[in-house]
Amino acid sequence: MNSLEIQRLRKKLGLNQVEFAQLSGVHPITVSKWERGEASPSPYQNALFGEFQQASRKRVVRDTLRDILIGAGIALALALLLSHLMKKK
Repeated sequence: MNSLEIQRLRKKLGLNQVEFAQLSGVHPITVSKWERGEASPSPYQNALFGEFQQASRKRVVRDTLRDILIGAGIALALALLLSHLMKKK
């Protein structure tokens, strides 16, 4: 993903850079660098972002992801994303 695509994905998920960093397992500065084009995500992270894009198409994910990150933490947020992806397959 390029810098603009990462920024669009983060915004589509309704997350700020800190929250997106938590979800991605990186430091918020890394997200900032990705969005400015100063660094690139690893192939693993790009694959993860592809999965996030698919999951973000579901309204329930977009509407609840931020609340879950704040209230219950990263593990539950990832579980929500992955559960929607598994239902697709």
